[in-house]
Amino acid sequence: MSKYILLSLFTISINVFSANYEVKMLNQGAEGVMIFEPAVLKINIGDTVNFVSTDPAHNSASLPGMIPQGAQSWSSELSKDISVTFNQEGIYAYQCTPHAVMAMVGVIQVGDSKNNLESVKSAAIQMESMFVMNKERLTNYLNQL
Repeated sequence: MSKYILLSLFTISINVFSANYEVKMLNQGAEGVMIFEPAVLKINIGDTVNFVSTDPAHNSASLPGMIPQGAQSWSSELSKDISVTFNQEGIYAYQCTPHAVMAMVGVIQVGDSKNNLESVKSAAIQMESMFVMNKERLTNYLNQL
């Protein structure tokens, strides 16, 4: 019985101390065109990021091979908000699917672990070869972690 009480208290304490963040999907932002704002976040396990479709025709989608192994991927519909709760430590890269060639990307570090950072950086180099503008944006974001 005491195990269940401790587990319940632990679960409640995680929810009480989790935070919510907002990331806007923008045509124009402080760092340029086709941008997530903020584009780089450092959050804790259990925190939620609300991707807000501030401007139309954007989405947020995790990038295959650029999230921690076993982590839950996500992909919103165009012009729709999505909330993602991060329950696994590591580095997550994401994009706006229709504007990926314009380097509309972002990065989230969950917790202190950077165990998948090198694999994300390797994948970022390959992805950046497809960008028609802002070719080093993703690498620059990863270097901020």
